[in-house]
Amino acid sequence: MTRATDDTPSPRQRLDPQLVLRAYSVGVFPMADSRDAEEVYWVEPQERAILPLDGFHLSHSLRKTIAADRYRVTADTAFAQTLRLCAESVPNRPDTWINPGIERVFIQLHAMGYAHSVEVWDGTTLVGGLYGLALGRAFFGESMVSRARDASKVAIAWLVARLRVGGFTLLDCQFMTDHLASLGAIEISRSDYLVALSEAIAGAVGSDASAAGVGDFFALDRTTSPVLDKPVPATELGPPSGKVIAQLLTHTS
Repeated sequence: MTRATDDTPSPRQRLDPQLVLRAYSVGVFPMADSRDAEEVYWVEPQERAILPLDGFHLSHSLRKTIAADRYRVTADTAFAQTLRLCAESVPNRPDTWINPGIERVFIQLHAMGYAHSVEVWDGTTLVGGLYGLALGRAFFGESMVSRARDASKVAIAWLVARLRVGGFTLLDCQFMTDHLASLGAIEISRSDYLVALSEAIAGAVGSDASAAGVGDFFALDRTTSPVLDKPVPATELGPPSGKVIAQLLTHTS
């Protein structure tokens, strides 16, 4: 990866929503050295991990977990709580790159409609989830967390379904891990990534911005089943059942 260059913001520059949106639109994102760090640096990996939305690997065991509604899954109902859970230290990861500046600006971006979360609940307890940034038809996954078996896998499976139904074309995972590879993530070069990014945000930023170039993060929650193509009663609007999600991912992976 590379840090700040002449084309990226200064590490001492205070994060604000427009600065962060501009950075993501050119393939750069902020990180901090620790949870308590006062500054951020700007990262542009030479090899970028992405998860092709038609290439998600749904294992038999994960499909069973999702279809059985082992967990309750929501979107944007506990954004700040999910972000803070991602930032918590745990024995196998005593520190994190999410500092107060990053936390603050993403909460602002969430209020503006750009940042979103997927939450995984066991009863009333938040046991996993993820958050990220939507820009045009690209979704930039920031962090995911699991405090129960398969909770982060369930979150990313629901995210993939949500992005597919919403017309997104790019799911950026930033850095490759064994966990992401097992779900279908691949690495592409910086140059190939910038081509995919340019296509995904075309028509969504700048003077040519239009609604036609923006993915719909909440399309999954509305009136038509993405699998059965049947109207859903108004009283049942909201996230579909796990069975529908499992069917959707089976049909498209």
